[in-house]
Amino acid sequence: MKDTLKPGIEHQFSFRLPDSKTVPALYPESAEFQEMPEVFATGFMVGFLEWACIDAIKPHLNWPDEQSLGTHINVSHTAATPPGLLVTARVKLIEVNGRRLVFEVEADDGVDIIAAGTHERFVIDRDRFNQKIRNKAAAAFTDKI
Repeated sequence: MKDTLKPGIEHQFSFRLPDSKTVPALYPESAEFQEMPEVFATGFMVGFLEWACIDAIKPHLNWPDEQSLGTHINVSHTAATPPGLLVTARVKLIEVNGRRLVFEVEADDGVDIIAAGTHERFVIDRDRFNQKIRNKAAAAFTDKI
């Protein structure tokens, strides 16, 4: 991490909502989701907020060797957004505690505030993390044999 990774970093990020980010697209395997309205899915909205946080801190990390992963999300999804609208996230890094980062997050669709809350991420060493995941997968599959 660079010494510029400090509380106070603010970032705004926009994305035009496509049909592929609506509730029916979230889990195509789910018959129930297929019956739901075609509005911004909460699961995709969380990913959009994460994307904005990643974009905010990327210049302050030794990217791509250092990355960050989401570990906690506390966000209200308060308004439905149909495809075609421009969604905008505003994120602010409010806490840095070692590798732990906490953001205030908010998003709107040009008509309504659609989300507000906090998001926590941890900075990881990509190679070390990937090795742990490979080891976990190998152990899990070995235990099944």
